Amino acid sequence: MKVLDAEGAILGRLSSYAAKNILKGEDVIIINAEKAVISGKPKIIKGDFEEKRQRGSRFHGPFYPRYPDRIIRRSIRGMVPYKKTKGKEAMKRLKVYIGSPENYDNIEKMKKTEESLRCKFIRLVDICRHMGAKI
Repeated sequence: MKVLDAEGAILGRLSSYAAKNILKGEDVIIINAEKAVISGKPKIIKGDFEEKRQRGSRFHGPFYPRYPDRIIRRSIRGMVPYKKTKGKEAMKRLKVYIGSPENYDNIEKMKKTEESLRCKFIRLVDICRHMGAKI
């Protein structure tokens, strides 16, 4: 079982690392989902996420989440063949939490974090609040 701390981690790198591990058959738990970051200009990123959220209709989808734990699950789902049995089984091995719910041992930090970025970035919690999530 791998426990990943998303604090300061870049969302895409965190997602690809978690996707690789769940496809290998390991259980992955991600804590502090709201503290993950996305690189780029904050205004453009907020616009992109709002566009994803408003795409389609309310009744027929596509449905895009507004909470950070669900956004991370969705980004990992995009890297897994989720319609096949292998992908369905892999997604069952993934757990994502807002905050840290329990005391876990061997918490892994990502190597590339917000300190290594040389560009602007925005935290996932700020995007979620912009889209209307009550965090």
